Amino acid sequence: MAVTAAMVKELRDRTGAGMMECKKALVETQGDMDAAIESLRKSGLAQADKKAGRVAAEGRIALAVSDDGREAVMVEVNCETDFVAKDENFNAFADAVARNALAEDPADVETLMASGLDGATVEETRQALVSKIGENVQVRRFVRTSTDGSLGAYVHGGRIGVLVDLADGSGALARDLAMHVAAMNPGFVSADDVPADVVAREKDILVAQAEATGKPPEIIEKMVVGRLRKHLAGITLLGQPFVKDSDLTVAQLLEQNGASVRGFDRLAVGEGIEKKQENFADEVMQQVKGG
Repeated sequence: MAVTAAMVKELRDRTGAGMMECKKALVETQGDMDAAIESLRKSGLAQADKKAGRVAAEGRIALAVSDDGREAVMVEVNCETDFVAKDENFNAFADAVARNALAEDPADVETLMASGLDGATVEETRQALVSKIGENVQVRRFVRTSTDGSLGAYVHGGRIGVLVDLADGSGALARDLAMHVAAMNPGFVSADDVPADVVAREKDILVAQAEATGKPPEIIEKMVVGRLRKHLAGITLLGQPFVKDSDLTVAQLLEQNGASVRGFDRLAVGEGIEKKQENFADEVMQQVKGG
């Protein structure tokens, strides 16, 4: 597979490694981006995997919560520009879709789009909105949470939404934890929830890094154990320092309050969507030539 300049740039953006190192890693892995990242991390060249920073699509996370506060739905509705994401018609549509998802309890997005909304279907309303604002609008995904405990629901700036299901804790604590998840983006609740293959892959990377120091095997083992423990704490909700009091981990905060987290959902606008890279000068030249 041919390694393009765009691929090298993406790898550099995601890892912080040098251009030549990125190109070499992509050549060695035959263009496999994830494998190239892993290779750079093993060699110590990658500063961090910035995959989460590739958010490009615009839009909004809309939230709807039941009257009793025990059920909530978050919906991601996408558009093409930030300008439209702030448009009152777009936002009214997003809010209406969230309320519909809460009321109708659809199994999937397709069912949600077929549900009724103000005398039409959600899909028909979407099409009318596209005609009105002149941009493509898509209802991408939604998550629903219900609980017999406390439900934390939080949306930050319309772009990041979190639902937290909390057992034996207060509503205020549940909201604080939702805000924490929005800010710190843990991948899992606890270390026990991290898949074995994820742990094994990280351990392989840490072993390679430790072996590069030339230290004896018994020291390497201690280094790997300590670094793996630190890594798992960083990617799990319970292991992270609480965002409002860094002297406490979330696990310690929960213990103090006699509470436990059953689960959480986090949506970020455009997560995982690659936005087409436009070259303005090329676009102008194409229009000139076309004219």
